[in-house]
Amino acid sequence: MSVTIENLVTSGTFSLDGGTWDVDNNVWIVGNDDECVIIDSPHDAGAIISQVRGRKVLAILLTHAHNDHIGAAREVADAVNAPIHLHPEDLVLWEQVYPDVKPDHHIADGDVFSVGGATLKAIHTPGHSPGSTCFLLEDEGTVFTGDTLFNGGPGATGRSYSDYPTILASIRERLLTLPAETVVRTGHGDNTTIGAERETLASISQ
Repeated sequence: MSVTIENLVTSGTFSLDGGTWDVDNNVWIVGNDDECVIIDSPHDAGAIISQVRGRKVLAILLTHAHNDHIGAAREVADAVNAPIHLHPEDLVLWEQVYPDVKPDHHIADGDVFSVGGATLKAIHTPGHSPGSTCFLLEDEGTVFTGDTLFNGGPGATGRSYSDYPTILASIRERLLTLPAETVVRTGHGDNTTIGAERETLASISQ
């Protein structure tokens, strides 16, 4: 493996549509001893900055813009001098947290990010939110799915800007086509595999 994958769990709250819930979020740091990218920046900027350990941060890649995934993003970005990347269809959610500042770059489907000799490819997977994006680390056989696909099935679609048929289509068409052994690293909870989630999704009607 040309890069290492580090997992940091931070705790805080998720708020939308007038409700607030306690959540634990996965932060993923992909890189080597010299450089890295951060996937999602929830809750605890200090913990994320500490996990970077002085490496050059090439990008902060956001799977989507719910507040529990972006709440520390600006503070982390300022501290490590890294650009924030977000799919533009999630700006409506971003602006609920950061009304006065935009992400540094828009993510488009198929964008490629290089780090430590490896590449992460953006896969637009709307449904949990309009701009939800997964990041495929193909050579290492892993995909970072945010809240699109969990251990046990699709992410939640019961709140504003979410759509259940859309998330099912995204998972089936964009994720379940990956090799069965691909490790799925999620925004919350435990890892799974594409093969395991094919079985889960097979029991869910179209």
